[in-house]
Amino acid sequence: MDLHKKLLQKGIEIESVADDVIASPDSIPQLFELFYSKKGTIRFRCEKIIRLISEERPEIIYPYFDKIASLLESDNNILKWGAITIISNLASVDAENKFEKIFNKYFTPITKKQMITASNIVKNSWKIAMAKPSLVEKISIELLKAEKTAYENKGEPSPECNSIVYGNAIDSFSKFYGKIKNKKPVLDFIKRQVNNTRSAVSKRAEKFIQKHNEEMI
Repeated sequence: MDLHKKLLQKGIEIESVADDVIASPDSIPQLFELFYSKKGTIRFRCEKIIRLISEERPEIIYPYFDKIASLLESDNNILKWGAITIISNLASVDAENKFEKIFNKYFTPITKKQMITASNIVKNSWKIAMAKPSLVEKISIELLKAEKTAYENKGEPSPECNSIVYGNAIDSFSKFYGKIKNKKPVLDFIKRQVNNTRSAVSKRAEKFIQKHNEEMI
C-alpha cells in the first residue's frame, strides 16, 4: 500500500485509510515514517490515522509508545493533544508499564493555564484509570488539581474555561468512580459543581449524584 500517495489525495476519508492500515499492519512502519518525515497536512493526517487505529487496535500502535510520548512536549498543540488521546488508548495494552514512567509528564499540564490541553488530559484519563487500577487514586488526585488551577483565555483568568475542565472531570470520574477508594474528595468536588454557573456542568454534577447515589451511601 502506498500510504504517501493515498494521503496526498483530495477528499481523503481518514477512517477508510485507517481501516486499510488495520487490514495491512505491515504498513504501520510506513505510517510512522511519514508521520515523522513529513510536515503540514500529511503529518496531521497521519496523526489522525494513528489516533483512530489506537482506538480499534492499540496493540499494533503500542510498539511506538515512546515516540508518541515524546509529543507530549511538542510545541505543536494539535500533535500534543493527539498524543494525549493516543496514549490513553494504549494504556489497555501497556504490558511494559511504560505509562507509569511518564505519569507526571502526562498529568502536569492540568496545573498549567492552557484549558484545551488540560481538558484533553482530563477527559481521556478514565481510560487509563480503567486499564490501570493501581493508578486510580493517583489519577483522582491529579484531576482534582483542576479546581485549584486558573485557566486562561487570551491571557486572562477565565472561570468559563475552568468550568469546561470541571465538566470533563465529572464525566471521567463518573466512568471510574466505583474503583476509587477515597471517594470523599471526589464527591465534595462534584457537589460543589451542582452550583456551577455553567448549566451544562451543574446538570452533569446532578446526573452524577443521581447515578452514583448507592455508591455514596
